[in-house]
Amino acid sequence: MGTMTTVPAYRGPALFSYGFRPFFLFGAIQAGVMIPLWLVVFAGDITLPTAFGPLDWHAHEMLFGYVAAVIAGFLLTAIPNWTGRPPIRGPRLAALFSMWLAGRLAVSFSETIGWSAAMVVDTLFLLLLAAAAAREIVAGRKWGNLMVVGVVILLATANIAFHVEAHLEGVATYSTRAGIAIVVTLIGIIGGRIVPNFTRNWLARRGEGRMPTPFGRFDAVAILTGVGALAIWVVAPSGPAAAAALCCAGGLHLFRLGRWAGERTLPDRLVLILHVAYAFVPVGYFLTSLSALDLIAAGAGVHAWTAGAIGTMTIAVMTRASLGHTGQPLVASRATQALYLAIVIAALARVCASLEPSSHAGVLLAVAGAAWTMAFLGFALTYSRLLCIVPPNPP
Repeated sequence: MGTMTTVPAYRGPALFSYGFRPFFLFGAIQAGVMIPLWLVVFAGDITLPTAFGPLDWHAHEMLFGYVAAVIAGFLLTAIPNWTGRPPIRGPRLAALFSMWLAGRLAVSFSETIGWSAAMVVDTLFLLLLAAAAAREIVAGRKWGNLMVVGVVILLATANIAFHVEAHLEGVATYSTRAGIAIVVTLIGIIGGRIVPNFTRNWLARRGEGRMPTPFGRFDAVAILTGVGALAIWVVAPSGPAAAAALCCAGGLHLFRLGRWAGERTLPDRLVLILHVAYAFVPVGYFLTSLSALDLIAAGAGVHAWTAGAIGTMTIAVMTRASLGHTGQPLVASRATQALYLAIVIAALARVCASLEPSSHAGVLLAVAGAAWTMAFLGFALTYSRLLCIVPPNPP
């Protein structure tokens, strides 16, 4: 996603000229607004007409709202590069984006319209995204990329399960873990491609030195081991079996990260942040392994994955794609580096809040929330011109 794709002339609004534009911008706005809003809702100061409890609403809108938007922006921008076909744009893109917005409204007002109606509207976006992606991949005969369509369908299935479980049980614990597991797996698949590739491209311009190890059998073993460990965690998050599987997966992913020559990328923050983001994947495995043995709180590992791996990787991908696909130099400005610093601080503070005594947790949660909001609203502010105004086909 680092270079632009040559496409036919487009004369509509720049916002709907490429998938990354609306989904990255409004996904970031949602992520930045959600945390302070959730804190107010969780404190009981305001009440939303949603059928979900405050914690489930927060988890759902992060996983199936914000993350789904970033996945859509990434896929709709990457698929034209994979297939050589024109991107989905104009009215078709606007329709997909409208369905995402409709899902956010349906969930927020699900107590009013009914949980089942909200589920249908909310899930329809992911199903339409999967159908659109599959159509383009099949038309371009890039069969190997259909794997990501399967992941989107799995995420849609987990979304349906979330609505059903929350309605029947009052809380969506299994489907929350399933949603996290699917997104962590997707980071393992996609991140395992883009991190070493972008690193290799940058290092190749610097001359001799250690290069990232290409994707191979070891990477497949690490991903499959991670899938197995996450499956055990989803079903039975406590006990020695889950702890052993998660620890093994963490070790493999840590070794995998070490094969990508990340220590050589320090001068280029745009590449370095990808390695930092992926580092939260094995950290999440290790911390969740400890929580399976009741040695630490479960929130530490969960937030290493969500605030850490997911939050940092999405910021990293959104900034790089927004620069590359609007014809800008692939350089992290001071403002972009400030976004990276903010999201890493948010992730570390949120993980530490689960590990620290209650006397420190409040301060750490406040720091995490403020830094998270600064990172995502900062992205929306910093990149809004590129996403909304810069012509879709710059010279």
